[in-house]
Amino acid sequence: MVKLTKIYTRGGDTGETSLGNGTRTAKHDLRVAAYGSVDETNATIGLARLYTDGETDVMLARIQNDLFDLGADLCRPGDGTQGEEALRIVDGQVVRLESEIDTMNEGLEALTSFILPGGSPAAAHLHMARTVSRRAERLITELMTIEAINPAALRYINRLSDHLFQLARLQNDAGKADVLWTPGDNR
Repeated sequence: MVKLTKIYTRGGDTGETSLGNGTRTAKHDLRVAAYGSVDETNATIGLARLYTDGETDVMLARIQNDLFDLGADLCRPGDGTQGEEALRIVDGQVVRLESEIDTMNEGLEALTSFILPGGSPAAAHLHMARTVSRRAERLITELMTIEAINPAALRYINRLSDHLFQLARLQNDAGKADVLWTPGDNR
């Protein structure tokens, strides 16, 4: 369990931060940027939850907890194959997202156009969370080109953006209130 007795440590006053294994790195390090974007995704989901209830809110609460797991995974160098005891994203978390996506998809009609982010307040915030999660995914894939990471971490963030997209559609009256893109409409 985490116990924080003091919020500031002054440890970052020189532009460095500690990773999960205790090593120091620059605050602008790609790994820090990746888990920072995961944290932004989590905060954006927190805003979306202001407009949700019921099972949607329960799903989002689980996802927020998973995102802390993902941040813990990413802040610790390595891919989890060395027998270490670090907290890592596991395939079961990815499978849960896939199952929820499949269930949500059953209640939605097929898309005939791209969707503009917006609609209800919940959907708009979920679309924002989706775009922030895509940024996190881009940073994670960039990090993968120079360091080993847990492959389940990438699968999780990739599925998450799809999950948030489907959830936004559900929040727009099961897609009936989606704002559709009309190509070239303003020429």
